[in-house]
Amino acid sequence: MKNEFKNKLILGDNLIELQKIPDESVDLIYLDPPFFSNKIYEVIWGDDGEKRSFDDRFAGGIDHYISWLKIRVRQMHRILKDTGSIFLHCDWHANAEIKTDILNKIFLRNNFRNEIVWIYSRMASGGQKQLSKCHDTIFWYSKSSTTWTFNVDKIRLPYAETSKARAGYKKTNLGGGSPKSEICELNEKGKFPEDWFDIPFLRGKERIGYPTQKPEELLRRIIEATTNEGDVVLDPFVGGGTTVAVANQLNRKWIGIDQSVMAIKVSDLRLKKRQNELFFNDYDVILPTFNLKELMEDDGKKFEIFIIDKYGGIPNLKGGKDLGIDGHTQIGTPIQVKKWKKPIGREVLDSFVTAIQRDDKALFEKNKKEGQICGFIIGFDFSKDLINEVAALENRENIIIKLKYIKDIIPYDNPPKVTLTAEELEDLKYIFEANAESGTDKLKIDVKRKKEK
Repeated sequence: MKNEFKNKLILGDNLIELQKIPDESVDLIYLDPPFFSNKIYEVIWGDDGEKRSFDDRFAGGIDHYISWLKIRVRQMHRILKDTGSIFLHCDWHANAEIKTDILNKIFLRNNFRNEIVWIYSRMASGGQKQLSKCHDTIFWYSKSSTTWTFNVDKIRLPYAETSKARAGYKKTNLGGGSPKSEICELNEKGKFPEDWFDIPFLRGKERIGYPTQKPEELLRRIIEATTNEGDVVLDPFVGGGTTVAVANQLNRKWIGIDQSVMAIKVSDLRLKKRQNELFFNDYDVILPTFNLKELMEDDGKKFEIFIIDKYGGIPNLKGGKDLGIDGHTQIGTPIQVKKWKKPIGREVLDSFVTAIQRDDKALFEKNKKEGQICGFIIGFDFSKDLINEVAALENRENIIIKLKYIKDIIPYDNPPKVTLTAEELEDLKYIFEANAESGTDKLKIDVKRKKEK
């Protein structure tokens, strides 16, 4: 990724896209995954990819959500350099489970660096019988327990007036024998930062208008502290593009991934509006396009081979009966593809679990023991019974079967055209409008938000 590296906005399932990134090639990963709040504002753009991702996360409760996130964090650990760091942004809905069940197990407890508390002021949300919730948690873990990038001088903060008044003050140490005086000196670059960030929720015209947008100052502090110019920054849930926009400003290389076509296009437009900045590097927008109607006319085997190949796997090219295994991932995990237009039912899961044990029992037992994916089922749609049983099977027997939608692998027949407008109104309200239209998706969003106090 060194010489030929080019910044990228990628439309797709980040689990698939992360698997394509080489080992130890990224310096910083910041992820702000959808919180486990199950609220309607989690669906920001409203296109098919985002809605499907929302359903996938919450189909089986908190255990299902943790499993959904954990398998992605494993890939992030693989691609992170030994000197790299990961910052996982979450809130009270699942921060305890994320730390204990994901980060401590994958990045290890010894590599925990800080639990950063981002505090902000906004309309009270606690109700009459509890305190208002006005902070998020950002867990910082390094890949190594001995070496990681930390440019503290880049993020030092101004001293308080009371601290400045003590500068030059002669203090006396009376402990350990004879008194010794020393001058109270302040670092000219500022004070050492604490593990709490007091950063306003959003500022002025930076606000695009969707509820989960994070301020650029928050990302600037993280990126400057833990990377250097030319380093690679990855955001696997790019959303409205704050991470990649700030990385671009700071002359870092970057990769942004999102399952929502709207998120990718809005990020693209946001970057294009800032092309006059000092550091602005070219980037590619990767929007897969396939003619699904023509694919559906292929025979079943040809369709299976195409889908598995696009998923990054190795298809089973043998003719005749495949005993329920249509291919494997690069590391040997079995894959089954169904061309059915009707939702795939529970009975498919039962036969598939039998098939993957027969396919390679040693690998199956290893994946089961280590909490790795035991198999993939790829199809157009899945029944609620199947989704629930997949979650129950993992909780009950630690057998992880991942369900992948074909449209997440070949998302759109034609890339949609998207336009974006955002403006601050005189009455301290912001209006944001995004329009997307293609042969498969039509969407208009009109969001008005009061300015945060």
